[in-house]
Amino acid sequence: MTTAISIIDEPSDDVRNAILAPLDVFSRERGFAFEPRTLALVLRHEAHVVGGLVGQLNWDWLYIQILAVPKFLRGGGHGRALVEEAERRAVAAGCRGVWVDTFTFQSPGFYERLGYERFGELPGYPGNESRLFLRKLLTKR
Repeated sequence: MTTAISIIDEPSDDVRNAILAPLDVFSRERGFAFEPRTLALVLRHEAHVVGGLVGQLNWDWLYIQILAVPKFLRGGGHGRALVEEAERRAVAAGCRGVWVDTFTFQSPGFYERLGYERFGELPGYPGNESRLFLRKLLTKR
């Protein structure tokens, strides 16, 4: 019996699922079924998708993976509206909170103005910047 490590540049869904399978079993054995659900909110301008929010609901939390508003629409409240709608949907799905990661050169102040607090930092990523982790509790349970 041989075991080997190889690299795959763009893994298929089948490969991703095979990689996740042992993690799923391990988590389920400890009472935490790994059953993420995707949340996608699109921002349209003149019927074209120009931005939006993509997140993952799992284990009573929403993780905001992507939030993008094009430059020509920034400052118009669209980012706030997307995050607030995601929060409403998270509460409806039984989530206790939302977390997000961003960078110091991106938008930490935006999230902080929406009530998010920092809970972690990875300095020096990238370069002299930092990756920041923020969260917001939605319920008191």
